[in-house]
Amino acid sequence: MTTLPEHAVRRCYSVVNPIHSTVYFSPEIGREFAAAGLDAPAAVYFANRAAPLGRVGAGAVTATFYNFKHDLVALHVPRIWETLSPEEALGVRLRAVDSLLRRLLGEDVLGSKELAEAAELALRAAEACARPARPLYAANADLPVPREPHLAFWHAATLLREHRGDGHLMALTTAGLGPLEALVSHTASSQGAAAGWVRSSRGWSEEEWAAARGRLRDRGLLDDAGGLTASGEKLRADLEDETDRLDAAPYEHLGAAGVSRLTELAAGLTAAARAAGAFPAQIFAKR
Repeated sequence: MTTLPEHAVRRCYSVVNPIHSTVYFSPEIGREFAAAGLDAPAAVYFANRAAPLGRVGAGAVTATFYNFKHDLVALHVPRIWETLSPEEALGVRLRAVDSLLRRLLGEDVLGSKELAEAAELALRAAEACARPARPLYAANADLPVPREPHLAFWHAATLLREHRGDGHLMALTTAGLGPLEALVSHTASSQGAAAGWVRSSRGWSEEEWAAARGRLRDRGLLDDAGGLTASGEKLRADLEDETDRLDAAPYEHLGAAGVSRLTELAAGLTAAARAAGAFPAQIFAKR
């Protein structure tokens, strides 16, 4: 087994994942799905992310997405598949990603040897991802790899994201953090997105959010102001360490030199995407 530098897995993932995540905030995804008949933001999100699973119902989406309220999921799933099939949704998603990355990165970057190298490295890392107990990764792993380097890199970033995410849900469950407790504790950390946006986009009420805060306070994980206590900080840190452990295989497979190079290349691509406005500032502003 390859020995990687401390936190190399997390550093690499943290610059690869944003390339995948750009799609959730892009006007391109909304336009493409609206043209296909879906325009509600939640419906678009569920169709976009759940399509690799096939024609699943609300239960499967709630289970695999973890932190969305089931009532919100059930409003849209499986009804979205009456508007377009999962196979059609996958085509819509890829068209949106193509337009999005062309806008964010520009044609020179898309045609560069560096992007092709990043795609090759990320795909090589994904070779060591494991299907068992990782349904979102496994579903995406069954999809063909796109030929164009920018789409191949996005596909590989998706594989690495969902592989880590599936493992993270294992860690959350072991730590006794349900969907709301996971969201509340994460938004209370220095890494979390704005609590109001997270709550509303996942379908939870203010009352449900407040109740989850109370449960975390009772466990000594939140203080009266809603911030993490020392115990809460330790729990979140332990969760990330455990997620790193569960997610180590692809990066060990790539090796220390490959991980370092992928981190370097992906950091440049992510920086370019951020500079081009890939992520709305208000979503990550604490309030």
